[in-house]
Amino acid sequence: MFGKRSKIFNIEKNTQFVDRVLFLSLPSALVFIMLVALRLITPTLAIISYATIIFFNIVFLFPITFELQQLKRYITTLSRGEDFDEKLMTLSEKEAKEIVDAVNAMHQFWAHKTDVLEAQTMSDTAVLDSLPDPILMIDRSGNILGANLSSRKLMGNDITEKNIDDLFSSNNFIEAVSKVLKKQSKSENLIFYANNGKKNGEPQKLYAHIKQLPWLSKGRAVAVISLYDMTKAVRIEKMQSDFVANASHELRTPLSIISGFIETLQTSAKDDAEAREKFLKIMREQAEYMSSLIENLLSLSKIEMSQDQKPDEPTNVRKLIDEVAQALSLKAGEREISIKTEIEKDFPAEITADGRQIKQVIQNLTDNALKYGLSKSEVTLKASVVDHIPPSKSFKVSKGKAVAISVNNKGPKITPENLARLTERFYRLQEHKDLNIKGTGLGLSIAKHIILRHRGNLTVTSTSYNGTTFTIYLPIQQN
Repeated sequence: MFGKRSKIFNIEKNTQFVDRVLFLSLPSALVFIMLVALRLITPTLAIISYATIIFFNIVFLFPITFELQQLKRYITTLSRGEDFDEKLMTLSEKEAKEIVDAVNAMHQFWAHKTDVLEAQTMSDTAVLDSLPDPILMIDRSGNILGANLSSRKLMGNDITEKNIDDLFSSNNFIEAVSKVLKKQSKSENLIFYANNGKKNGEPQKLYAHIKQLPWLSKGRAVAVISLYDMTKAVRIEKMQSDFVANASHELRTPLSIISGFIETLQTSAKDDAEAREKFLKIMREQAEYMSSLIENLLSLSKIEMSQDQKPDEPTNVRKLIDEVAQALSLKAGEREISIKTEIEKDFPAEITADGRQIKQVIQNLTDNALKYGLSKSEVTLKASVVDHIPPSKSFKVSKGKAVAISVNNKGPKITPENLARLTERFYRLQEHKDLNIKGTGLGLSIAKHIILRHRGNLTVTSTSYNGTTFTIYLPIQQN
């Protein structure tokens, strides 16, 4: 037992080892002093006996003090999260070994608990960050303690520890949060406008659900706020409403014409063969117009449904241009217009795009060029590479190199006022209506939505000497 105690000087100064030895030896010293005073023993014998007692106290206290010192060093090291080699400890006392075993068991238990809690926290955070709607956790004072990824994107990465009053200006929302925090209500639901978070210049319309957390939940958070951005839904709802109103208006005219002629053929022109032939021709034209209009409406609706889907297929634009020129060559011949194609030598073999939609855009623009261009003139399709897509004030365009596809005809100049409205739904130039040129007014609107899906751009220029040029810009790669 004592062979392992040779390193006596390893005992730290602050262990009070000497104080303990002297304290245990003090009663013996008093006894020997009394015995010497009563002349029962000699001073020499008293000193020798007292020294012997001190020696045995040192031998008795040393192992305990030494092992307590090791235990102290071991526990202190664990509390700092540092590694400690248990092989360096030389324990012989049973109680000391049991203490070490108990500390080890406790350390392993809490280390396991910590790992489980960290894993659970990471899992909970990942789940919250994956949710599409913003979620905020607040304390009793309305300070934000936690926010998921959607919240940080909506209101900034520095929203934690900010107060709800600093982020939202809606009095109704602030009052609803206050009711929940003061326990006047378990939950509140409301719709409000967040003027401090605008999209495209319009305030965001948000739906909020504010709910108290259960009393047994731990931490400082006492309520949770979930938000749903209704701005896009409201915009789509308005778009659909306008769409239905415009479509109904456009369909009403040909329907009334057809109905009127049917009634005439059933009554006054019932036996008039010449009138019947004339009316049937007009009715067929109106029916064809309605069929074309419905087809374009369905096409536009389908394009809008895929607006958020990024194109991902390789598309050969050179081939699409050749196919369009070939398909419209007969129509061009009828108006004595020649179709000319000019494609740069270094034009890419393929770009990332929806080939069917891009062909539809090129065909719409080329068909319009033939329809509205001067007879015995020329329509030119050009394709080249540009360093970047011209920016737009109303939407974002892709960065990097792009292709430019332009369609030019030699028609009359279009005024700037009309140029700004060309891509509006059902919009047609008055002079085209006066010349009885058939059209639905949806072709350019369809082209615009296709180009928006590809994060490209559409520009239009019109001069009296060079005619009108429509240019579509498409990124070579979808970023």
